[in-house]
Amino acid sequence: MAIISELQEEEAKPSTSSSPPPKPVSFSASLDPLNPVGFLEKVFDFLAKESDFLGKENADEEIGAIVNAAKEKSEKKVEEVAPKAEIKKKEVKEEKEIKKEVKREPMEVDKKEDKKEEETSSGLRVPNKGNGLDLEKYSWTQTLQEVTVNVPVPSGTRSRFVVCEIKKNHLKVGLKGQPPIIDGELFQSVKPDDCYWSIEDNCSLSILLTKHNQMEWWKSLVKGDPEIDTQKVEPENSKLSDLDPETRQTVEKMMFDQRQKAMGLPTSDELQKQEILKKFMSEHPEMDFSGAKLM
Repeated sequence: MAIISELQEEEAKPSTSSSPPPKPVSFSASLDPLNPVGFLEKVFDFLAKESDFLGKENADEEIGAIVNAAKEKSEKKVEEVAPKAEIKKKEVKEEKEIKKEVKREPMEVDKKEDKKEEETSSGLRVPNKGNGLDLEKYSWTQTLQEVTVNVPVPSGTRSRFVVCEIKKNHLKVGLKGQPPIIDGELFQSVKPDDCYWSIEDNCSLSILLTKHNQMEWWKSLVKGDPEIDTQKVEPENSKLSDLDPETRQTVEKMMFDQRQKAMGLPTSDELQKQEILKKFMSEHPEMDFSGAKLM
């Protein structure tokens, strides 16, 4: 009986030994971008050979789910990259168009109708209506306080394509990737903190320079450029009205003296001396002033 019991107990004990888990099998295949289906055929052949995955009832559904997930991931990546690529493409295209316009279209400043640039007898040029000068690639005007520079640029030029460096005694203006349009020492110093530039009407670069010395007219924008005859400057009265009485009186005196010199007539100081001499002569008729000269 004891022997039978031991046999029964041994039969009732579960087997402690089990089959080892399957080892991973390596897979190697090359993908030909022109024939991706061939790569998939190799994958499914490998699955059929090394596993029973394709024998499952829902194998088609699982494979379809994997394909759909991969498609959604790919489409999402394209949506994220496309806008950036489009913006970059647009910027490159705009920059190329700007460079083409700069090369193809000569930069010209509008000139006065039916008039040519005039020069005075001293070789200086007659100022334009803004008391500055119209040059080939830019024009400039001035008041006693400010100088305004106008530089034509190709239509559609953006601010990021502009190079404008304003220093106390130097000005550099141009477009990126192109030789500078203006690059030189200013006729007189300016206040850089009170200067600025902007693009007007998408086709013109406007630069405002605030003069440091606001009591003198500039003969040119940068040294070495053609100079104007400041004696022919004609400031607007509306600008003079903005000045304080003392400054306005000084400016009006300077303007009067410039006109008198241009006509070969005595200046205000010389006229004042003449009046003093006349008054002195009338008060002393006994004296001989025939040889007197006004110095």
